Amino acid sequence: MPEEKRETYVRVLDFLPRGHPEDKRPAYQKERLIQTIGEEGFVLLEVVPGDEVEEVPRYERLYVGEGERDVVDHVKRRIGYEDLTHSAQAEVPYVVEEIVKEDEDRFVDFFNRAQPISTRQHMLELLQGIGKKLMWAIVEERKKGDFESFEDLEERVPELHHPEKPVTKRIVQEVEDGSVKYYVFTRAPKG
Repeated sequence: MPEEKRETYVRVLDFLPRGHPEDKRPAYQKERLIQTIGEEGFVLLEVVPGDEVEEVPRYERLYVGEGERDVVDHVKRRIGYEDLTHSAQAEVPYVVEEIVKEDEDRFVDFFNRAQPISTRQHMLELLQGIGKKLMWAIVEERKKGDFESFEDLEERVPELHHPEKPVTKRIVQEVEDGSVKYYVFTRAPKG
């Protein structure tokens, strides 16, 4: 599970120039928002854009770390999946898959380092489509040497097609369902 540190970069899921649609306050009291997902712990955040920002495209990578920021004025709050607009919810799988592909080494390393959770279950089995047989194939193949890329993993374990897909699905499951038993890639929700 990722360390408990703040997100430095986020990806835009939805830009709300007139505030959140479920905010019942009058329009002049609503705050412009950007709904985002973090690149490290996949934390969902609402951030407030600077006054000069007119538009923020979906999937845009924004800096929310300490110091000078270009687009983001401040991070408003951490939100749950249910707080996202329907439009933002629809974008989550696509944005997550983009992050997984761009940070391939991090997720290939998961296949190289995954360990048993208990005597009956292995971390690899938490990924959709990986059962005992495929898990053992991955474990046996990595004994020959670390996997170098998703392509290497797919070549050496031919039964595992598009290894980025089960990783993406697991991350989306952890983001959507605040009650999963094991958080492998994301930070558990507060509380």
